[in-house]
Amino acid sequence: MTEKFRDKYRIPSNRLRGWDYASNGHYYITIVTAGRNRLFGEIKNDEMILNDLGQIVYDEFFKSFELREELFLGEFVLMPDHLHAIVILDKSKCECSGHVGMHDRVGMCDRVGTHDRVETHGRASLPQPQSQPPTPQFQRQPKSISSFVAGFKSSTIKRIDDWIDSNNVAMAKFNKNNPLWQSNYHDHIIRNEIEYRHISDYIIRNPIEWKEDALNQK
Repeated sequence: MTEKFRDKYRIPSNRLRGWDYASNGHYYITIVTAGRNRLFGEIKNDEMILNDLGQIVYDEFFKSFELREELFLGEFVLMPDHLHAIVILDKSKCECSGHVGMHDRVGMCDRVGTHDRVETHGRASLPQPQSQPPTPQFQRQPKSISSFVAGFKSSTIKRIDDWIDSNNVAMAKFNKNNPLWQSNYHDHIIRNEIEYRHISDYIIRNPIEWKEDALNQK
């Protein structure tokens, strides 16, 4: 859910107390533009049509998985003002060999405009609740969900600002005073296969349910 704060929509923190976000697991993440600005395209006939900025964000998201061997991608959709994805963190697959290749790691994703269902593909086991939560980690760790999101946000801002310059586009570049993304992001730890399928279906149906989507309400 969202809450209105100083006339802007922001996602409240949903961090699970005591959870190590650098540990293996399946994470449902949502990243939203600052001010809920619809920058990346529009929904037509229940499909997302990317504009130039949307294509940059789309490409950079997939590039993140090419660069980070510990990450695998489940369902994904980019919307006009946000994105949803299931991100699988599995450090045991680092420096992997054999049948799990680079294209296998990103190929299981539901690409924009398609509706192919995906399974867990034998990736990281769905995490189980811990009886004794570890000490909370306050420092961003390498090969963690937070480091992935931070890197993705940074790369999209740089690519879009370069695009603005190279195309002499009359629009403000993005910086601290004109942010592209909300500073926070939403994540949810997927705990079992039923939950995985439910979230996957929601992501697939996002363009179809755009008008009714709670995130789309202002």
